[in-house]
Amino acid sequence: MDGKTDSASVATTNLVYFILTEELMQKTWAAVRQITGSRRSTGQTADVTAEVLNNHYAVISNDDCYIPPMKKQTASHYDSNYISDWRVFRILDKLRATATGLDDLPAWFLRLGAPIFCKPIAHLFNLSLASSTVPLQWKRASIRPIPKNSTPTQPSDFRPISITPILTRIMERTVVTQFIYPALQAPPPTLSFVDQFAFRPTGSPTAAIISFLNSVTKLLLTNPYVIVISLDFSKAFDRVRHSTLMHKVALLDIPDNAFNWMVDFLNGHSHCTVYSGTASTFKDITASIIQGSSFGPAAYVINTGDLQPVIPGNSLCKFADDTYLIIPASNWTSRQAEINNIQTWATANNLSLNCTKSSEIIFVDPRRKRHIDVPPLLSDIARVDSLKILGVTFSRNLSASEHIGNILKSCSQSMYALRLLRAHGMCEAAIQTIFRSVIIAKLTYAASAWRGFTKASDRQRIDALLRRSKRSGFYATHLPMFDELCDTADEQLFDKVQTNIFHILRSLLPPESPASQNYSLRPRVHNLQLPDHVNHLADSNFFVRMLFKNVY
Repeated sequence: MDGKTDSASVATTNLVYFILTEELMQKTWAAVRQITGSRRSTGQTADVTAEVLNNHYAVISNDDCYIPPMKKQTASHYDSNYISDWRVFRILDKLRATATGLDDLPAWFLRLGAPIFCKPIAHLFNLSLASSTVPLQWKRASIRPIPKNSTPTQPSDFRPISITPILTRIMERTVVTQFIYPALQAPPPTLSFVDQFAFRPTGSPTAAIISFLNSVTKLLLTNPYVIVISLDFSKAFDRVRHSTLMHKVALLDIPDNAFNWMVDFLNGHSHCTVYSGTASTFKDITASIIQGSSFGPAAYVINTGDLQPVIPGNSLCKFADDTYLIIPASNWTSRQAEINNIQTWATANNLSLNCTKSSEIIFVDPRRKRHIDVPPLLSDIARVDSLKILGVTFSRNLSASEHIGNILKSCSQSMYALRLLRAHGMCEAAIQTIFRSVIIAKLTYAASAWRGFTKASDRQRIDALLRRSKRSGFYATHLPMFDELCDTADEQLFDKVQTNIFHILRSLLPPESPASQNYSLRPRVHNLQLPDHVNHLADSNFFVRMLFKNVY
């Protein structure tokens, strides 16, 4: 074989390898998209450009009655060395891979140069706080639109992903952890955060669902039914009014310099949109909490602090903009008054309550034998037989069986994608890692909250899926089954609530048992009073289960 023939053979082999590799990668990414549920757009839309999208997002984040929030004139000298070099170094050294903002400073560069950059960046942060000034570059965001479906035809079919500079995110996170989170622990009388479970230390969907179920089951002890209205706010994060937000922030115990820094951060924000390889011009916005920022989520928590029920006995459960109004049967006539109050609050904060996407459900105790007269339908809110609460579906009798069916169906689809990955050469170790990251995560999501509301047959269906997965090699044989996974998660959460006096679920714990003077009892895992066994629904709650499980 001569040199030319040998070169041609090598080139042909490389071409065939490239084609096969490309085909394998396409099939692999198709399987990955099936697992994650994402879909790739079929192509660009002729009528949608970067400028059109940017104008669309700017119109949403606009306040027709904009009033710029005022800075406090009582700000005194601020310690210019408050943020230490060591603190900045630790933040930079632990930076994860994340999108780069318009300043083109990537995370890997900041992490690599952390020993050198920490001192000047700390000086920059302290100077920004001392002068209550945010650099203009930190107020500009880049929006990368993501199609909501495979055939987007209009701007509303794209979801905006806002990207802000990494340095401003670090600065915002420092302000939030140092000033806002401590202030949330001691709010003024006009604000309350006990019913908000998002964007707070120890807050989570699991905690929100536990609190929600505790409220509903407690009311069912004295009421034949409980009304729950799931409320939907249109574009809640994009429409927040700055003046009302900062009025609430001013009520918190936050230093004037930090407050003025937040005011300056909201003032003069703008964004551009990058789409189809082109970038739009910048558009100023006068509303929203600046999506993509670290200050925004905490700001929204403050913004909802004054949203409270108007009738005693009613309550709210909030997770960011997901809001659930809980009304006992004794207060069923107050439904419209509560909705009117929420609409008034939304209007004052430049928000809009979308009644067409809101829904109402009547929770009942399935063991009640007598007939229950439910209230009449609301005029503009539909009544449903099952409700998805932060990703977990509950039926009218508070059963989570429908949720089990939904997640098992989703897991079966993901397992089909795993079979495709294995057929295309992925190793067993990688497949098992994906299985734990995707399927186990789906099965155990918020399980501490809803596991007590399932039947034994429901849990057996999950164990059957795990046994099949072990036989197929997707799940290692030595790893625990569903109940063991949940028991571990339950113990960890219970210990956190017991040991952290500031835990968001701390108020649901019963008081401590009085010290016994006459008896020498065996040592107990906890010294909390045990609640009375009232009914099966109350006994299904997380804390009741854990209190009796950890008696000895």
